[in-house]
Amino acid sequence: MGRFAVITVSDAAAMRVREIVGNREGAEGIRVGVKKGGCAGMEYTIDLVTEAKPGDDVVEKDGAKVFVAPEAALFLLGTQMDFETTMLRTGFVFNNPNQTSACGCGESVELRPASPEALQQAQGAA
Repeated sequence: MGRFAVITVSDAAAMRVREIVGNREGAEGIRVGVKKGGCAGMEYTIDLVTEAKPGDDVVEKDGAKVFVAPEAALFLLGTQMDFETTMLRTGFVFNNPNQTSACGCGESVELRPASPEALQQAQGAA
């Protein structure tokens, strides 16, 4: 029985990850995490990965690897990672069921850890 995926990755996000990795020698993928900051309390982080860290969850879609930092897993459980281009911004977008609010600028969010029930459902679906 395989491990469940903490997040899902859209086709557009996978394509952008492949573009980023393709332009960086030695890159394996990107790492998604969260950190304290911003006016709403937390911010998503995205870093280039040249080497996996112990405990990383890895989601792979069409050759694109997205690593999830272990300390962020409960905040990101059930999240869909997408990539969009609009008139105002271009970047990764996180559709996160654990998000309780966001600031007006859209740069920071308030997150709660996934409930034990959500974790059990995700593990049961694996």
